[in-house]
Amino acid sequence: MKEEKVLKAKITAKGMQISVVSDGSYDDYISLTDIAKYKSEDPAATIQNWMRGRDVIEFLGLWETLHNPDFKPLEFEGFKSRAGSNAFTLSPKRWVEATAAIGMYSKSGRNGGTFAHRDIAFEFASWISAEFKLYIITDYQRLKTDENSRLSLNWNMNREISKINYRIHTDAIKEHLIVPELPKQYQSFTYATEADVLNVAMFGMTAKQWREANPNLDGNIRDHATLQQLIILSNIESLNAEMIKQGIGRNKRLVELNRIAKDQMISLLKSAGIKRLEDYNN
Repeated sequence: MKEEKVLKAKITAKGMQISVVSDGSYDDYISLTDIAKYKSEDPAATIQNWMRGRDVIEFLGLWETLHNPDFKPLEFEGFKSRAGSNAFTLSPKRWVEATAAIGMYSKSGRNGGTFAHRDIAFEFASWISAEFKLYIITDYQRLKTDENSRLSLNWNMNREISKINYRIHTDAIKEHLIVPELPKQYQSFTYATEADVLNVAMFGMTAKQWREANPNLDGNIRDHATLQQLIILSNIESLNAEMIKQGIGRNKRLVELNRIAKDQMISLLKSAGIKRLEDYNN
């Protein structure tokens, strides 16, 4: 299961709450333990009873084959050959340890239990009750709609913050640093260099250095900035424009912008308003 940006939520089916662990995508894991409580007071035994069936083992094996390159087919075949017999028993923990499965996992302690990828959880819910499964799917779809709305609002807000003083900054560069007679590629280089003055002042690295350090991440350095960082970037963008107009050299501007960024970060980390925005976005 993916570990980045793990969110915890609840869906409701026929008055019962079911835990969902999400990374913000549709690769969510739903609590089989909570689903099993609809049928039994011993959810662990109910899950193990479900996993005794040959059809279930075949389904789990197919899911892993499609999604898990490290899945162990020989161990899977061993379980499949014995599934359905009176003596056959299988727990989620044993299944995961033997086959390196990623479709489900067990967690002990508070908020623990057995969780499974939504594909598997819906299959389990069908075995529990077809009606109950429909209630689960309905509220799960509601959850994803709400989640996508929050993520979209967060993304739009962040992008708008990052653009607030963009025009002020580029106009200052155009009027005071760009030499019209130079070819356009040199003009583009000047804009990119000044953008990196802000990046280094805020993040301690250029856009190129960030891409080299994060080859597996989409977007750019500002797409992955925090709310505080984006607000400070907007602020120092305006300040850099003023310093450009005053004819202050790039190195001196970088030192001063970095100092200002540090001071503003200390203040924003204490801001109750920023914390409220972060809580809403999360």
